[in-house]
Amino acid sequence: MDETKAKADLVRYLQSARDAVLWKLEGLSEYDARRPLTPTGTNLLGLVKHLAATELGYFGDTFGRPSEEPQPWFEDDAEPNADLWATADESREEIVGLYHRAWKHADATFAALDLGATGQVPWWPEERREVTLHQILVHMIAETHRHAGHADIVRELIDGAAGLREGNDNLAYGEGGPVWWEEYRRRLEHTAQEAGGAGGS
Repeated sequence: MDETKAKADLVRYLQSARDAVLWKLEGLSEYDARRPLTPTGTNLLGLVKHLAATELGYFGDTFGRPSEEPQPWFEDDAEPNADLWATADESREEIVGLYHRAWKHADATFAALDLGATGQVPWWPEERREVTLHQILVHMIAETHRHAGHADIVRELIDGAAGLREGNDNLAYGEGGPVWWEEYRRRLEHTAQEAGGAGGS
């Protein structure tokens, strides 16, 4: 496979995850976009902010191409996990705009460098710090799809909306709607209880 095709494939998989994460914000109130819905505080807008910060680092500083974006979440006096939640005075539009600007900066890096171009990740262990653009693209594809999965679950907890992307929810048997899913969930709960009573933990 030639370099251009390989890079285009990687960027396409990254972009599909980027789009999926942002889709999860559509139609939500400011409150719901920020609600922490796991014991560790996972929230939709925080995931977007974190991914923006991550792309700015991996596709910017790592390859000697720092962006001009302020990154206060990395300052010594920053709040804990400051890149994983939006403050009350940070609007959704600001966070989404930051993510779009991070994409633009990353896309410029993709255009400027070959997949074999090397960089340094200063926050990684010394023996693994030297990386290639190919490696970091794969890393960010995995990272972004992982967080897209988190976003999917958080959105489902908010209002029941689920699915891969607009126009393709990728859910088997979803045509039955909420009634079908509730019956399916009850069946799984019953099965889990049955297994637990039969010696499960």
